[in-house]
Amino acid sequence: MAQPCCMIVEDQVLIGMSMEASLEEAGFTVAGPFTSCAQALEWLGHNSPDLAILDIMIKDGTSLQIARELKNRGIPFTVYSGLPPKAEGPPELRGAPWLEKPVSREILASTLRSIQA
Repeated sequence: MAQPCCMIVEDQVLIGMSMEASLEEAGFTVAGPFTSCAQALEWLGHNSPDLAILDIMIKDGTSLQIARELKNRGIPFTVYSGLPPKAEGPPELRGAPWLEKPVSREILASTLRSIQA
């Protein structure tokens, strides 16, 4: 069985690298980590992950455009943010699991497994 590909959008390099290592250990292949919306959208122009982790606030703005693209393609994602979730958040993020930084490797991996299609 092929390993699912998880796209990571995270502008803090050390956090992104740590997530990449822990997800590879948990049996995922990783695309990224992408540190900007522009980088992630460029990659999405030619590729499609099985699922994704999105930090909301990244160095060139927000990841809402990435979330919109993933939703349009039916690709599940989870939000991984230092910000708490808002009851009436942006429509692009509705229905996505929200993990507040920091979380354990186990919680991150189990959340991703729960959203896999």
